[in-house]
Amino acid sequence: MSHETPATDHPLTTALAEAAGMAGHAPSVHNTQPWRWTVLPDALELRVVHDRQLSTTDPEGRLQAISCGAALHHARVALAAKGWTPVVERLPDPAQSDLLARLTSFHHTGADPDATRLVQAIEVRHTDRRPVSDEQIPPATLGEIERAATREGANLQVLDDTQKLELASAAQQAAAVEAASPGLREELAYWTSRAGAGTGLPPEVLPEQAPQTTVPVRDFGRAGTLPVGSGHDQAAVYGILWGSEDEPDSWLRAGEGLSAAWLTATRLGVSLVPLSGVVEVDGTRQTLRRMLSGLGFPYLAMRLGVADPTHADLPHAPRLETAQTVDTSAVAGQLP
Repeated sequence: MSHETPATDHPLTTALAEAAGMAGHAPSVHNTQPWRWTVLPDALELRVVHDRQLSTTDPEGRLQAISCGAALHHARVALAAKGWTPVVERLPDPAQSDLLARLTSFHHTGADPDATRLVQAIEVRHTDRRPVSDEQIPPATLGEIERAATREGANLQVLDDTQKLELASAAQQAAAVEAASPGLREELAYWTSRAGAGTGLPPEVLPEQAPQTTVPVRDFGRAGTLPVGSGHDQAAVYGILWGSEDEPDSWLRAGEGLSAAWLTATRLGVSLVPLSGVVEVDGTRQTLRRMLSGLGFPYLAMRLGVADPTHADLPHAPRLETAQTVDTSAVAGQLP
């Protein structure tokens, strides 16, 4: 193992703690932030927090694992920006089902400038459910976003006009199914009424009325306070994030792919909104699989577009305090 640190660099343990803290900015379903990091002298471990699982909406933990995968990628980016390259062990111990990943065997290879740019994107990335502008995404930009997901082991299929309408129909069907379920409505109400808790979705990030979008965004069961304006998303691009397997390790990698695509989109001025409703219902998830010609399994749908420059800045969803998601007790004497 090589983790000797040049005098001008942060010690490894400090870099690990900072990376775990930076991972707290990652997106998660309903902003549940279902992760817990353990900082060790020469390793970083990621565990899932089942208490923050959507037990009714996401009983298999697919969206929870995707959320944790996004946090894992955020941490890896933060480490790369400090010059640290780890070996990543995903699901390393079958006896510890909550242990999703372990980062070990660190080498100091010099700061990665691409990662540095993505760290800047981490700090400004957010979910903007308002309609996007009428400006088309340049093909080269879209290609860069697709390649970012692919490098992390996920695939992004951009939908044509016919498939876009199929997705819109599936989203409407999924919304109807979920609206008819008291358990799902109760769970959604809980995560949209968490003011001051550090998790969940406050009114200021939820639209005050349904935005005009080709594919409907989720009905959160209550109006927010975010003005949506009169725009439409006719220039938006829709896609499906997918992979060849439908197992916990592939869900984790899907989250890494989502994070890579989202941070790349943010860096390039593109708004990305995940659409998880269509994968939460078995029937509509199968519709998405048929749209993939049965070649793989859908993890999420998403909308991409150039943000409307007339929109006011959107507040970020709240975050848990670092002490609630990062355990540094094993290295307390080594941190500044």
